[in-house]
Amino acid sequence: MAKSRKLEALTAKLNAVRADPTSAAGVATLTAVIGSQHSIAIAQAANLVSTSEIYALIPPLVDRFHWLMEKAGDRDPGCRAKAAIAECLYRLEHRDADLFLQGIRHLQPEPVWGGQVDTAPKLRGLCALGLVRMNYPDVMVELADLLADSEPEARIGAARAIAYSENPLGVALLRLRIKVGDMPTVLGECLSALLQLSVERGMPLAAEFLEAGRRASDDRAAIETAEVIALVLGESRLPEAFPVLRDWWQRTTHRELRPTGLLAIAMLRREDAIQWLLQLLADAPKPDAAAALEALGLYQNDPILWPQVQAVLGNRPEL
Repeated sequence: MAKSRKLEALTAKLNAVRADPTSAAGVATLTAVIGSQHSIAIAQAANLVSTSEIYALIPPLVDRFHWLMEKAGDRDPGCRAKAAIAECLYRLEHRDADLFLQGIRHLQPEPVWGGQVDTAPKLRGLCALGLVRMNYPDVMVELADLLADSEPEARIGAARAIAYSENPLGVALLRLRIKVGDMPTVLGECLSALLQLSVERGMPLAAEFLEAGRRASDDRAAIETAEVIALVLGESRLPEAFPVLRDWWQRTTHRELRPTGLLAIAMLRREDAIQWLLQLLADAPKPDAAAALEALGLYQNDPILWPQVQAVLGNRPEL
């Protein structure tokens, strides 16, 4: 049978047991798929084991992980199966330091047009979570290395794992990564993690990035970073974030940052922030009021808040 047809057959078998994967037939099918040579099907099976919490299938998944690692690029192109297995083992709280250490240190360069790409950063991040969850003694050393990884996805994984660890030692690691600098998405994840560990240590750094973006005229990196940081503060829902965002918004004249600031304030979902936005909607010049209305659009399905918005709009027919 051709390789594609074998994969189709395995996928069909998995689909047939999705309704009841914990049954005898389901477990037998999953065991057979895990033991196959098709990484895509193995990844699908690992995901099903994870969502169904089938602890009995941890041993064959561990065995298959090591088998895939023997010829990683050939047996698992794209590193999908190993990542799916690592995520399953992490979620099922499997304690296997050797496996997670192998994964967090694994590089898988694969050919692409014009060079090579490492397909394993997701795996490294998932194994970092596994080490944190099992309380591996030297986990902060591994996370420090991962935070210096060459791939942004791996650095993001490190930041999330540090936040998950709730270890105060992570504050210094995250501040160092932030101070050294990185692309906006990574900085946002690092700051989000830092705020989870220490609002006191994270909020001043957030304010610094916001201010740098406000003062930038044509520095796209600074502007994009400020946008990301503003949204991180909004997602945090921290009470300390509202005055920082409000005061920054009141000082900035940047046409890209002002609507982002209002959206971040709306994302806080705090009463004081919402009332401030309603006041803007009622009294601010038309451009700012229109931006406040767009931000408050998050609450269109809120049966209590949206009528308040509509009531204010009744006095602003120009919006």
